[in-house]
Amino acid sequence: MPFTSLGLSPALLRAVSARGYLSPTAVQAAAIPAVLQGRDVLATAQTGSGKTAAFSLPLLQRLQQTPAEKPRRLRLLVLVPTRELAAQVGEEIRSLGQHLPQALKVAIVFGGVSINPQMMNLRGGVDIVVATPGRLLDLADHNAVVLSDVAALVLDEADRLLDLGFADEIGRILALLPAQRQNLFFSATFPTAVQSLAGELLRDPVHIAAPAEPQGEPDITQRAITVDTGRRTQLLRHLITQNAWRRVLVFVATKHAAEIVADKLRKARIYAEPFHGELSQGKRTQVLADFKASRLKVVVATDVASRGIDIAQLPVVVNYDLPRSAQDYIHRIGRTGRAGESGLALSFVSAGTEAHFRLIEKRQGVQLRLEQVEGFEPLPTGPAMALAAPDAPSTGGIKGKRPSKKDKLRAAAATSAKGA
Repeated sequence: MPFTSLGLSPALLRAVSARGYLSPTAVQAAAIPAVLQGRDVLATAQTGSGKTAAFSLPLLQRLQQTPAEKPRRLRLLVLVPTRELAAQVGEEIRSLGQHLPQALKVAIVFGGVSINPQMMNLRGGVDIVVATPGRLLDLADHNAVVLSDVAALVLDEADRLLDLGFADEIGRILALLPAQRQNLFFSATFPTAVQSLAGELLRDPVHIAAPAEPQGEPDITQRAITVDTGRRTQLLRHLITQNAWRRVLVFVATKHAAEIVADKLRKARIYAEPFHGELSQGKRTQVLADFKASRLKVVVATDVASRGIDIAQLPVVVNYDLPRSAQDYIHRIGRTGRAGESGLALSFVSAGTEAHFRLIEKRQGVQLRLEQVEGFEPLPTGPAMALAAPDAPSTGGIKGKRPSKKDKLRAAAATSAKGA
């Protein structure tokens, strides 16, 4: 099915052609006609499925059907969970709309940077806003943006919005919107909270569950290496050097781990930077720019980077710490193997995390052999090793000598810090 069969205007078809889109993806083929008809949409769409174009193209066309007004009125609102996704979605909307006869003003707003430039940009009105919920409410509180004329609302990655704790902010935003509007709901998964929100928002929606298309399956080789927790950084350095990886995205569990691992790599003369939610927006933007331009070899990131970041020709993703869920695993490894490229997704598995890794495998329907790297084989575990360990406490099971809960927490924290 070609894009020309979907009812899009010549200007939008020109934009599609300029971006090299040959034919619509499954979610685009299903969503574009429904959105053009003014229907609400409830779509399951994975990362890389083309969902941004699926809602942007028809909504841009619908906006063109209304004469421009001065000052401009905000008519399309897109809510996203992260700053990086806001920038990515906003730029794609601008690109798709660049040939429209009636120019549309797009504002991209998010927290972590000064609010004043964003307020200045909103002066004179705006047609489209792509926003993170918290910053949008800040702007509304400053009377810099008015939501009463919004004709269409898009919740992009709704599951992630709720995972990050934006439920209250979304509720406040909905209260500021007009009752009559078109609602588009895109989510990779549909847990109970997402289903409840969709039930409140959508009116007789078109349900879309876009299957993975065989020709669109990413070429990602998945591997797992078993290694002791305390030797992961050494193994990472070894693999980067031995394989001459030019760019590597490493996922860790915490901000602290991102800082520590990046610092240790730099000391080994491997140019690395941390990437997490507590960095300034300027720093995050610079890290991504350097990484995309190959001025930076390794980015050590928390899950803030697992969605919404599109890095062309990223060859390797490493799960230094395993993700919390199978769904997070999908989004992490989906950073590689994009746009027809092949990629490698590597996970470090220790004795303490093997059960969790097997659960991720089971939910993904895959089974990987746990490999070992020469020189980094894990030490045997069990009672004999516990007795042989020189720093192991010899309290045994004597009443009153067992470690307390606080002692166990301190020991776990010390082991985590040592292993970073």
